[in-house]
Amino acid sequence: MEPFGARLRRAMDERGPLCVGIDPHASLLLEWGLNDDVAGLERFSRTVVEAVADRVAVMKPQSAFFERFGSRGVAVLETVVREARAAGTLVVMDAKRGDIGSTMGGYAEAYLHKDAPLFSDALTVSPYLGYGSLGPAVALARESGAGLFVLALTSNPEGGEVQHAVRADGRSVGATMLAHLAAENAGERPLGSFGAVVGATVGDLASYDLDVNGPLLAPGVGAQGATAADLPRVFGPALRNVVPNVSRGVLREGPDPVALRDAARRFADGIRDVVAGA
Repeated sequence: MEPFGARLRRAMDERGPLCVGIDPHASLLLEWGLNDDVAGLERFSRTVVEAVADRVAVMKPQSAFFERFGSRGVAVLETVVREARAAGTLVVMDAKRGDIGSTMGGYAEAYLHKDAPLFSDALTVSPYLGYGSLGPAVALARESGAGLFVLALTSNPEGGEVQHAVRADGRSVGATMLAHLAAENAGERPLGSFGAVVGATVGDLASYDLDVNGPLLAPGVGAQGATAADLPRVFGPALRNVVPNVSRGVLREGPDPVALRDAARRFADGIRDVVAGA
């Protein structure tokens, strides 16, 4: 398969750099008038996929909100992944997996093996058992033409105690993760397949080198407070490789499919305009 980075670059150029999250938590199901059960989960998720999967670059299902229903919820997730990819969007599985050795290998097989029921175009992973612990996922992603998004500079306030901690060599932990990703992506064109998660609400990142020659998945636009206009200040020269994620800002417009499509279009157009004008 063509590498994830190349497929993502093309999708961003053609459809605009927007990722729509699929986060079917209980409060959103209730807002939609659905029960907080597997039937409600399936109705919610498939409505979102049918409304926007043929017009956005990326969709990002949050695995936790499916897993909470057990095997039936995971079965719904398998359908969501399959139908979203069939509609032409790239799927980033937001599972934030991180472990060592054969266990990390097992997680990689679940999401990055081309024959797995949950095979996704990319997977979010946590490197805080050491970047090297991600080796099995990196290897299988390369083999399968998939990608990874590594937690680097997240927007949750607790993250700073780890990510901004300074190592003995004077470099922060977050900067170290970015440097590892730059090495993974060295020489790749038009875009590497190994990206970072960098929150759009983190603030001034001028002291960090975000040019990892790979994508930057940026949660926080919409309900969390960041806007498209904030992106140039946060990401600077790396702006063209940013994939802003919007979840509630789009999902709260449901269950009307037209309203969901309109919301996704507004966010996509706003982000496209900002990138073009930067």
